[in-house]
Amino acid sequence: MTHSPTPRHPSSKPAIERWLETGLFRARWLMAPFYVGLVVALAALVVVFFREAFVEFSHVMTMTPEGAILMVLSLIDLSLAGNLLLIVIFSGYENFVSKIDTGDHEDRPSWMGTVDFSGLKMKLIASIVAISAIALLKAFMKLAEGEQIDDRHLAWLVAIHVTFVVSGVLLAVMDLLTSKTDKH
Repeated sequence: MTHSPTPRHPSSKPAIERWLETGLFRARWLMAPFYVGLVVALAALVVVFFREAFVEFSHVMTMTPEGAILMVLSLIDLSLAGNLLLIVIFSGYENFVSKIDTGDHEDRPSWMGTVDFSGLKMKLIASIVAISAIALLKAFMKLAEGEQIDDRHLAWLVAIHVTFVVSGVLLAVMDLLTSKTDKH
């Protein structure tokens, strides 16, 4: 026995409204080139990572412990930026363009398809705060090694980091308040 498809009820909307809504829905594909551009940026970040690693590893035998820590922090900083790009690419594409069909691939990140816009904002700000903290730590370590760092530069690093932290806390509070209100 074959089942016939459920008949579609003609929409009671005017044709112009259906056409407009269809066009708006399809316009989401205009975002796809942005995500492709971010993939290119991720590839550029990989090149920078390997260039930085090559330069740093070439003099690892003469590195001080502080120099080794600064090298590791620089590489972690680039890694965090890459992770941030990947989160934005996957989450943005899945939330705003189309679901990524990976089947049941074992390497599919568990968070894929579950990070909504609010979660994406929180991951984004957390990554930015971490990157900012690493930049600040690197500056303080250079200062501790006796390297001269302009006070104004250091003050800007601290001010920017504090701004990111406060922004992250405020975003988290706003998300918490929003989640407790009735959805409209």
